[in-house]
Amino acid sequence: MTSSASDHIDTLLQHTGQAPLDPATGSGPVALPSYRTSTVRFASMDVLDRAQAAKQRGERVPTYGRVGLQTHAALEELLCQLEGGQRAFLAPSGMAAISMAMLAFLSQGEHALVVDSVYGPVRHLHKTILSRMGIAMDFVAPDIEHLQAALRPETRVLYLESPGSLLLQMQDVPALSRWAHDHGLTVITDNTWGSGYIYRPLTLGADVSVIAATKYVGGHSDLMLGAAIARDPARIARLHETHYALGSTVSADDAWLAIRGARTLGLRMRTCGEHALDVCNWLAQRPEVSHIFFPAWPQDAGHALWQRDATGSNGLLSVSVDFDEHQVRRVIDALRLFGIGYSWGGYESLVTQVEPAALATHSYWAQIADARMKAGTVIRLHVGLEEPGDLIADLKQAFAAAGPRA
Repeated sequence: MTSSASDHIDTLLQHTGQAPLDPATGSGPVALPSYRTSTVRFASMDVLDRAQAAKQRGERVPTYGRVGLQTHAALEELLCQLEGGQRAFLAPSGMAAISMAMLAFLSQGEHALVVDSVYGPVRHLHKTILSRMGIAMDFVAPDIEHLQAALRPETRVLYLESPGSLLLQMQDVPALSRWAHDHGLTVITDNTWGSGYIYRPLTLGADVSVIAATKYVGGHSDLMLGAAIARDPARIARLHETHYALGSTVSADDAWLAIRGARTLGLRMRTCGEHALDVCNWLAQRPEVSHIFFPAWPQDAGHALWQRDATGSNGLLSVSVDFDEHQVRRVIDALRLFGIGYSWGGYESLVTQVEPAALATHSYWAQIADARMKAGTVIRLHVGLEEPGDLIADLKQAFAAAGPRA
C-alpha cells in the first residue's frame, strides 16, 4: 500500500489502499483490483501455523475467504483513516454492523440505554431479537438527566446517533461519553451522517463508531455495506470475536466499490452540503415552511454543537411544512428531480415523508412548541449534486401543486 506524506484526510483518501507496485516490473495499477476468493493458500504448514496464531491474537490475517484479502484490508484501512480508529470490521449493511456491535457488548440479562432519536430499525432489532435473548433496552432522551434516571446496575452500553435520525438533533457526544465512562459503559455511536469525514465520534469520546457505508462512503447508490470501527484493544477484541462468530462477510466487489466511492467522498459531501444550504435559504422564505431541521442552518437548535464538533455538513435535511396529508403527497408526487426513496448519501436528490408514528418516538419532537408545525407534515430531503437552482425550481413547482392551504 502506498503511504501518504500528509495527514490531511483529503490526501489520505486518495492514497490509502492503493495497489502496490510489482517488485519485478516496477509498475502497477492505480486502483487496487477486486481480489475475490473463497480459499487462501499457504506456502507451508509453518506459514499456516503463524497465520492461525496471529488470528488468535486478534490480528487481521487472511486465513479464509470470509476474512477477505487485499481489497477488504484496503477498505478497512481507509475507514480507520476516516474515523480515527485502529481496526474496522466490515458487515453486509449498516444494520448488520449495528447488530454486530450490539451483540459484541451486550449479553443475556444486560441492559442498554439508546437515544430515542435512533435509526428506527434499532427498535425492531430489540423487539424481534435482543429482547428474546434477554437483553433489555430503554429509549431515552439524549441528555444526562434522562439517561441517569434510566440507568440500571446491569446497564452496559450507551448507544448514540448524532445527529439523530429524522430530525437531525445534535447530541453532546463528549459530555454523554464522559458520563457513560464514569458508569463503566461502552459508548457506541451511529456515525453514518458524518462517515468520518465531517464528524469523528471516536475523537469526541465514543468507543465504537458504526457506519452504513451504503450512504456517503459508497456514494453512488449501488452497494450495501456497513462497518464498526474502534481503537481500544479490548473492544477491538470483542468486535473481532463477534464478527468472526457471526460469519459476516462482504463481497470483494462491494469493498472495491466502497474504496472507489471514498476517493471522492470529500468533494461529494461538501457539494451536497453547500447545495442543501441553498435549498434551506429558499425554504426559509416560504410561508408553508414552519421549521428546518439541518444542523448547519444557523437557526437550528443544534447549530452551536455542530459548529463545535463537526467540520462540515452533508445534504440531508428535514422540513416541517404546513400541508395536510393529501397536499404533501401531491408535493412529493410532483417533484421531478427528487426521487422518492428511503436512502440518502448518494449523488442524487431524494425525498420521503416522515411518518407521524416515527416522530412520536422522539422526545425532541415533543419539546418543540410550534403548534402550526405539529399540525403539518415533515418531509425529508437529501439534496444531491444537481444544480441547486434546478432543485429549487423543482421544489417551487411542487409546492404550487399542493393547492391552497387550509
